[in-house]
Amino acid sequence: MVLSEAAALATSLWDSRVIVLAAIAVVYLALFLKCALRDGYFDAVPTLNVYIGKAEGEDAYAGTAEPRKIPKDQVPCYDPADGTFLGCLPALTPAQVKAKIVAAKKASEEWHHSSFRQRNLLLKTIVKYIVENQDTICRVSARDSGKPMVDAAFGEVMVTCEKIWWLVKEGRQYLLPERRKAGAMMFYKSARVEYVPVGVVGAIVPWNYPFHNVFNPLVAALYAGNAIVIKVSEHASWSSQYYGRIIAAALAATGAPADLVQIVTGYGEAGNALVTGGVDKLIFVGSTKIGRAVMKSAAETLTPVVLELGGKDAFVVLDDADLNHVVPTALRGGLQSCGQNCAGAERFIVAAPLFEEFCARVTSVVQKLRQGPPLGGSPVDCGAMVMPGAAAAVQSLVTDAVSRGAKLLAGGKMTDPHFYPPTVLAGVKPGMRIWTEEVFGPVIVAVSAADDDEAVALANDCPFGLGSAVWSRNPTRARAVGARLHAGMTSINDFATTYMCQSLPFGGVKESGFDRFAGIEGLRGLTVPKAVAEDRAPWLMKTEIPPLLQYPIGAQAYRFTASLIAMFYAPSLGGSARGLWGLAACFLPFLGGGAAPKPSSKEQ
Repeated sequence: MVLSEAAALATSLWDSRVIVLAAIAVVYLALFLKCALRDGYFDAVPTLNVYIGKAEGEDAYAGTAEPRKIPKDQVPCYDPADGTFLGCLPALTPAQVKAKIVAAKKASEEWHHSSFRQRNLLLKTIVKYIVENQDTICRVSARDSGKPMVDAAFGEVMVTCEKIWWLVKEGRQYLLPERRKAGAMMFYKSARVEYVPVGVVGAIVPWNYPFHNVFNPLVAALYAGNAIVIKVSEHASWSSQYYGRIIAAALAATGAPADLVQIVTGYGEAGNALVTGGVDKLIFVGSTKIGRAVMKSAAETLTPVVLELGGKDAFVVLDDADLNHVVPTALRGGLQSCGQNCAGAERFIVAAPLFEEFCARVTSVVQKLRQGPPLGGSPVDCGAMVMPGAAAAVQSLVTDAVSRGAKLLAGGKMTDPHFYPPTVLAGVKPGMRIWTEEVFGPVIVAVSAADDDEAVALANDCPFGLGSAVWSRNPTRARAVGARLHAGMTSINDFATTYMCQSLPFGGVKESGFDRFAGIEGLRGLTVPKAVAEDRAPWLMKTEIPPLLQYPIGAQAYRFTASLIAMFYAPSLGGSARGLWGLAACFLPFLGGGAAPKPSSKEQ
């Protein structure tokens, strides 16, 4: 009998538990559906029809006829791998740039009130096109920046898709009003921060990743409710035509204002016009030298700026690291896109016991690498240098290092002005130009460190501080070393993965610039954080100026204020009680007048 009653009770409890779990599941499902419908989770994503020209759609392209003289109001475009002439784009005047800013500002006033559902649809429309047209996007990038297709897939497409999906899935929560504590005295207030779009974002972007450098600031600015004007580099302008058509098609397909995104081509005067022409915030990605000039110009109009400048990242390998894991990532970190990366590994600081083996392994691979034009032939590992004279500049740094005692283990000899061979240098020391100057080329500089302290000292002996990496089989040890590095970002047992974690901010210290783009901080940085306070229950309690504090003030005004401060902020219960007594005394003379209550010597 007892057993049967126990079994019945157990069954009853189990049935109740199932019912509760089912009820919770229904609630969660209802909340999911509510959020999904609100954010357009089930909305049909438009398919874009974008015109693709011959140079954009085919690997083999002979180019177009180059005029004998390029007019000053034109930007000539070339394939950096073979010098093929791709045509010209207009070099906009300052007046034309300012007209684009005005058009963007008008569009921003409409987009400011757009729903997150519409913003999500816009971003999903863009990412759908990207995923379905990767070949064309990578081909266009390769033709304009000389990088192999696989490097374009990594550095142009993958990171852009990751950023878009992070914004779609998580961005909304960081732009909604955020509740804050009202504090001790304002306990009856409701306090919050509202993130208001800045209006028009200006972006001046470099040539090394022409697709990502356009879409990276674009998608964040639009998602935050802004318009954007983007000045592309004169050394990678050709691809902006195709990318501009993608953007225009996406805006039209999702009902966004046509002038919401503006692309500027031209030279320095066009860039300066963007800085001084009335944008509400500016993002500059480029060299430290130009960054200083941008900051100076922006100061004239008090335009806030984000500066993402040069980098010379330290890649620290401790004595217990696994070289089987380290070497492939070291090669990718140093040679991706021919070393033309802001956050590229340039200084490989390796523990002395592993130094010789590290150098031997890296050199063995580098000597087998294939280099050449990225399109129309067999696969290559390294492509071209984009900037005219860039290969010669890298050669100058390598030659200086070798003349001062550095050992050349691979490469190091330029034979074509469009290319610089993958190079390995060992024994680089302070005093050599390559120790402090940004290389921005395919050069792996290996330096030996006696212990962790010396590795940290070598890593921090640098004017830049963008990214860094630390390798060790002991994560605790790696984190301890990473915490001592002067850098804006650190990857543990990996390289540059902080950028793929799109919730994280991107930026550096020292001559690598300041402020951040990407991540929560970067997204909120595209807004004005507006503080708002209001009565929590105005029918119950609200701020009213007491009569003795109203002008003209009463005789007890100071005593009242001092007592109020004591009541709320005294560090002891006794002090608060004396403050309360003082308040009462201001209204009840028989409790005593005179000066405000003084704290006891103990409290003092």
